[in-house]
Amino acid sequence: MFDDIKGKRALVTGACGVIGRWIAQTLHEAGATLALTDAKASELDALAASLDLRPDSFTKPADLTDEASIKALAGEIGQRWGAVDILVNNAGIYPSGFLLDTSTEEFDRIFSVNLRAPFILTREIATQMVRKGVKGSIINISSGASRKMRRTACVYSTSKTALDRLTKGFGVELAEYGIRSNALEPGFAAGSKVSGLTDAHIQSTISQIPLGRPSSREDVGNALLYLASDLSSYVTGATLTVDGGNSIGSLAVHQDKKSAL
Repeated sequence: MFDDIKGKRALVTGACGVIGRWIAQTLHEAGATLALTDAKASELDALAASLDLRPDSFTKPADLTDEASIKALAGEIGQRWGAVDILVNNAGIYPSGFLLDTSTEEFDRIFSVNLRAPFILTREIATQMVRKGVKGSIINISSGASRKMRRTACVYSTSKTALDRLTKGFGVELAEYGIRSNALEPGFAAGSKVSGLTDAHIQSTISQIPLGRPSSREDVGNALLYLASDLSSYVTGATLTVDGGNSIGSLAVHQDKKSAL
């Protein structure tokens, strides 16, 4: 179904997180050549070894809060490949804290990783794509939090709302070059390191998801391959939500009551 992914060149940020690993593994299995980036070189090396990457694939650590580091990453892409076919802006942070307790520095850090970095990297990578005539796909990993404010995660939610608007902006401005820009909202991924949730909280969250389970690699992977492939050639500026209904409603209210059917 996704045969056109084979031979494509894809850059994935935040590759060592739960969802990042799912994305990297999915693209690798679909036949893509990968450039993987994350903050920690040792974890990148371990991920690359576990996937047995293709010869033209590579890893490069990057600090996404630093513009020079982001530009160096884009420069490596330009040197090795000229341009990518697929860019996945997956890296993100999800600190928890009330607004009244959030420092300006913490606010800036969240926006730096979740919004500023995708802007800079997309600008640099899309410029390469335009110069090389690549009609590619940009996929930003967003969240249902962009539409549903979460207590103690208001800054995160706001950053994802802004990322959705940036996704649409790039969709409008890159369309004439045949470059598509879309967002993907994965569901709750148990085991994510970014939030440090307790087992009790994880189980409580899963119990409230309408479809009754957390997200899987197949859920995220199939949606991502759709947005990366020619099957979505007429889709840009869109948000694909794959979260078991978590962002539209919760089973927490009146969950002791059953339908009369």
